[in-house]
Amino acid sequence: MRRGGDPRPALWRTWLAAARPRTLPAAVSPVVVGSAVAGHDHRFDPAAAALCLAFALLVQIGTNFANDYYDFVKGADNASRVGPRRAVASGLVAPATMRAATAWVYAAAFALGLGLVHWGGPWMIAVGAVCIACGVAYTGGPLPLAYLGLGDAFVFVFFGLVAVGATYFVQAGRLTWAAVLAGVPMGLLAANILLVNNYRDADSDRAANKRTLVVRLGRAFARAQFAASLAAALAVPFAFWASGYRAWCLLPVLTAPLALSHARRLGAAATPAQHVALLGDTGRLIAAYAALFAAGVLL
Repeated sequence: MRRGGDPRPALWRTWLAAARPRTLPAAVSPVVVGSAVAGHDHRFDPAAAALCLAFALLVQIGTNFANDYYDFVKGADNASRVGPRRAVASGLVAPATMRAATAWVYAAAFALGLGLVHWGGPWMIAVGAVCIACGVAYTGGPLPLAYLGLGDAFVFVFFGLVAVGATYFVQAGRLTWAAVLAGVPMGLLAANILLVNNYRDADSDRAANKRTLVVRLGRAFARAQFAASLAAALAVPFAFWASGYRAWCLLPVLTAPLALSHARRLGAAATPAQHVALLGDTGRLIAAYAALFAAGVLL
């Protein structure tokens, strides 16, 4: 609280909350994993990896800002919403200010991404432009992906296959089956972060005609999807082991008890606070999985 009794949080806290720190592991983790696979193949390039990380973080933050703005414009963030308050909907940030901040963050991401042309060639411009365009289209534009139930697929593709594959490609100059497969658990676990968020917001999303998969198919299906994604992510290291990687690549399996507890908590959660706690823990799970997977691949 500010001095003088102003109930509004400090400005930096407002913008930090709008960046949604709980979601940022979904941006960092695929870069870590893609770089580790490149390192295993003796192709690790720290400068390229650092640019990939900066680009991924800025795109994630820009997408979160865009989501804050467009969900307010489309009525999904309203008084009936049960999650953490959003900057625009709560009146802490003017819609025009959030729209401008979104544009500036995406512009910074694109400018940094241009540096990757040195490693990946001109087609990296197209990859960066598509990532940014889809980030906007997630909740904006005439056919917003999140409102059509395509948000989970978007996250799986861009925060899994594309993020890991592009990170590997700019360092190694090619794509391999291992780089593509390594993107699968990253995409599945990142989509689970979105799923927990949509599970919590299902009632208000339904009222706002935001037809997420949870709204379309129900919470029982969402729980099954969540558990199946965890199981598939934990199965991927065994595929690496079977293909000739050493048993160290099985380190991510150590997260299995945590994953099981998350699946149970999703079904048992009954309050917004429990969903918010699970959302943060789901972000920490992908971070732990990525760290263990990277270590196992390098070892």
